[in-house]
Amino acid sequence: MLEFKTLAQYTDWMKGMLTVLPDARYEVKSFATDSSRNNVAAYGIFFGTHTGQGGPVPPTGRKFRTDYVYIMQFDGDKIAHMTKVWNAGLTLKELGWA
Repeated sequence: MLEFKTLAQYTDWMKGMLTVLPDARYEVKSFATDSSRNNVAAYGIFFGTHTGQGGPVPPTGRKFRTDYVYIMQFDGDKIAHMTKVWNAGLTLKELGWA
């Protein structure tokens, strides 16, 4: 499992995934703010096809569709912590990576 210490590391990694999944896109389905707990949750669906080079295996041409949720905990106006909830194992199987 990948572990990132900063949001910048995570966003750089996601940018790199666009080489492997050049048609990747997402669709936000829900966005919620919990002001009493000082957090925000965003639910979406991430789509793509493994047609680019640079993945763990040569391009498989397989498509994936995965649900995910980001929970962002705020400290003032800055994100102090973010958790991504998704089924990585299922996505890796859909892509032919596992």
